[in-house]
Amino acid sequence: LVVRAAILEAPGVGVERVDMSDFVKKAMPGGIAAQDLLGTGRRKRAIARVCLVEGTGQYVINNRTAQEYLQGNPLWLFHVKLPLRSLGFEGKYDTIVKAHGGGLSGQAQAIRLGISRCLLKINESHRQPLRKLGFLTRDPRKVERKKAGKHKARKSPQYSKR
Repeated sequence: LVVRAAILEAPGVGVERVDMSDFVKKAMPGGIAAQDLLGTGRRKRAIARVCLVEGTGQYVINNRTAQEYLQGNPLWLFHVKLPLRSLGFEGKYDTIVKAHGGGLSGQAQAIRLGISRCLLKINESHRQPLRKLGFLTRDPRKVERKKAGKHKARKSPQYSKR
């Protein structure tokens, strides 16, 4: 009988802080707004401005590596890398992102939409495979606002008969 044990680390443990601002300045002269391959993605309250630059396949989010910024969460990293991986462009483009608002999960999904929109600017023939995978559809779900006289959006005060 052989017993194997896997040591599971908490997400983000052991990830060192790396400042990528020099890499971003070299890759994008003139800043993110001056780039041709720019795509915007949104999800809940998160907004991500994504720029694709020819390179080696690095992901930089807010001047940090994607692994560090997304705290090593495999699901969030999967969301970010999926559009390039599905078209076979994994090592051809560096992805540089400015993201703000919402949480990390919403930001990861906003980045996925932004990368997909950038890929459309590269070649319009990418639309069909990206559409089939659902990467070009913006998820419209947001938090419902609180109403007056309610505890939350729909939760009413407790009813008292007497």
